[in-house]
Amino acid sequence: MPDAVPLVDVRAAYLAQRAELDTAVAGVVGRGGFILGPEVAAFEAAFASFCGTRRAVGVASGTAAIHLALAALGVGPGDEVVTVAHTFTASAEGIVHAGARPRFVDVEEATGGMDPKALAVLPVHLYGLPVDLPAILAVAADAGVPVVEDAAQAHGATLTMAGGQVRRAGSAGRLAAFSFYPGKNLGAFGDAGAVTCDDDELADRVARLRDHGRISKYEHAEVGWGERLDALQAAVLRVKLARLEAGNAARERLAGRYDQALAGVGDLVPPARVEGRTSARHLHVVRTRHRDELLAACRAAGVGAGIHYPVPLHLQPAWRHLGQGRGDLPATEAWAAECLSLPLYPELTDAQQDRVIEVVRGFFATR
Repeated sequence: MPDAVPLVDVRAAYLAQRAELDTAVAGVVGRGGFILGPEVAAFEAAFASFCGTRRAVGVASGTAAIHLALAALGVGPGDEVVTVAHTFTASAEGIVHAGARPRFVDVEEATGGMDPKALAVLPVHLYGLPVDLPAILAVAADAGVPVVEDAAQAHGATLTMAGGQVRRAGSAGRLAAFSFYPGKNLGAFGDAGAVTCDDDELADRVARLRDHGRISKYEHAEVGWGERLDALQAAVLRVKLARLEAGNAARERLAGRYDQALAGVGDLVPPARVEGRTSARHLHVVRTRHRDELLAACRAAGVGAGIHYPVPLHLQPAWRHLGQGRGDLPATEAWAAECLSLPLYPELTDAQQDRVIEVVRGFFATR
């Protein structure tokens, strides 16, 4: 059997920048400053510039980013936050950590993103494709509800706003939450995240809340949390940020190869391409009624396909107390039953991708 093709290859990503990353990590270790400090401040400034926001605040994880963004807005007990169930559980966990209650709404059938007809406060830019944020912002503005973008999968994605301005994902809502989990387009060497926004007061509050409510070494203005981004992760992220746009361009090229090679194959539905929205191509997710059989065939052939996400949150034991059940979110449930992630990352070679294509085409040729 040919060499296996992994779904994600974080080792290849490290090797592509090994010298720079090793130097950055050694510098932090040599200086002995591991908590906040100049490395974190430098990354925050660089990431804010990349996103097109005034501020970025580094935090310990994407979950913490959602939690602290909502907490900074004053969201808490008695509040309800609308989000989607076709996402990773952290989207809802951050709501609960802020003391609020999630309410799951359905997704668009075509994209898997939040349906803009549903009142939204935490839309998820799923798989790297921004949701219809102008429509969601308009509905939320009419209701007086702030929008916090879950941009954990959308580093570098863009969308065209109502006035024609092109914005990066993470720069259009009141605040936005990013994850830098190792497999992300911009991935750390462990858990890490950030909150972006244009409001200095909100950014300052996020920065305070991540550091135990601290305003000086031993003075605490409010109860906070220990959710700081450490200097080692900031140094790694700053090195990787310099190549993020090139990496996203490589992902787009590979996605185009998939689209061309798999067009008309079986009942495969390719990832949506939506005018006015540019995906960061975090994941290449196709849909098929034969998902489980195709997944088994891929794995038997050494192709690391996966499912993001097989069980929607409203059907998970952890969220059963919210009272929603099977049939309540039909588009969400259809996505969960049919979605399949194919390998996609900048270091994926054409030969590796051709192997994936061969396996997928071969599966449908026998049906």
